[in-house]
Amino acid sequence: MTLPFFVYGTLRPGEVNHDLFLRGRTRSEEPGKLADTVLYAGPGYPYAVEEPGGGVVSGELVTALPEAYEELLAELDRLEEYVPGDPRSLYERVERKVVRAADGVAVRAWVYVAAPAVATRLRARGRAIAGGDWRGRG
Repeated sequence: MTLPFFVYGTLRPGEVNHDLFLRGRTRSEEPGKLADTVLYAGPGYPYAVEEPGGGVVSGELVTALPEAYEELLAELDRLEEYVPGDPRSLYERVERKVVRAADGVAVRAWVYVAAPAVATRLRARGRAIAGGDWRGRG
């Protein structure tokens, strides 16, 4: 299934991993919002933690060039330390609806959210980022 990616941290335009992983490999990048999620500051990068009725996380919907999709998906899984079924994963890649800022349309996208063990630790001792925007983390 070829879906866009919703990026909310170091993969956003202007952030360090954008140039390393996405530059020249995307067809479009457009602002979007992910509901029912709280953004937490991690050591060096953020974690989106799913919370029904929680906040909204700001980011970009990134559509990969078709010829770059499979390789990019594998590279992003490695970057996010996501291995399907591995309880040591830091993130899980899940399909969620993200609202495109330009027209308010909800589109399905891949999102890397905190894996269950990480989410539990963040809820107990993490620092939530007010407003859900990594760029405004202060």
